[in-house]
Amino acid sequence: MTTPFDEDHPTPRKPGLFARLRSNFFTGIVVIAPVGLTVWLIWTVIGWVDSFVMPFVPRAYHPEEFFQHWFGEDTSINIRGVGVIFFLLFTILTGWIAKGLIGRSFIRWTERQVDRMPVVRSIYSGLKQLAETVFAQSERSFEKACLIEYPRRGIWAVGFISTDAKGEISRRPDTMEKLISVFVPTTPNPTSGFLLFFPESEVIELDMSIEDAAKLVISAGLVYPPEDKAVPTPIEEARAHRKLGKH
Repeated sequence: MTTPFDEDHPTPRKPGLFARLRSNFFTGIVVIAPVGLTVWLIWTVIGWVDSFVMPFVPRAYHPEEFFQHWFGEDTSINIRGVGVIFFLLFTILTGWIAKGLIGRSFIRWTERQVDRMPVVRSIYSGLKQLAETVFAQSERSFEKACLIEYPRRGIWAVGFISTDAKGEISRRPDTMEKLISVFVPTTPNPTSGFLLFFPESEVIELDMSIEDAAKLVISAGLVYPPEDKAVPTPIEEARAHRKLGKH
């Protein structure tokens, strides 16, 4: 047992070889994991698109056929990404045709035919609304990140402001304030959540970007935006002044 009056203090022990190896291993995991998972995810998505698109592409345009024609029948090569290129070209061509008069007329005729099919009509309308929502233009995207008291007073949640409430939603509630529609995402999957309507005075807009707020939700509160992006609120400024006054 040592006391404050002891002159000789025990020197801290250096970490052993196993401890250093373990520390280096976890450091390497932190560096490799994000890169490896990103590469694996991109590689998997490209392979999935290729497996879906390439069966619809004529055999003569497959990379295997090209290499076998020039280098022999025994040549075997797996090139990923060709299906993605065909998919992008086909999608761009379809969009260009759909914007024209003939394309619009064909789409209207097809939708009229689909409306006559009871089950197919419900599936098509639901998928169409989903696609229009996901791939909507920038004016339909979330405007800002915010803080709201949810699910009860005193508990705060991160939300995304979409638009001002309109129509019956804005008229029915017994409030004189403007209602704001807020999407409250779930963790760690921000694509699911709750659509809530709050009075404007109960919504606190945040200075962080939509991307930073999404990272905060996905990481379950582990990844916060850098401090240089954070702007002090009046309450934080008052606390800072009180601390300076005490010193």
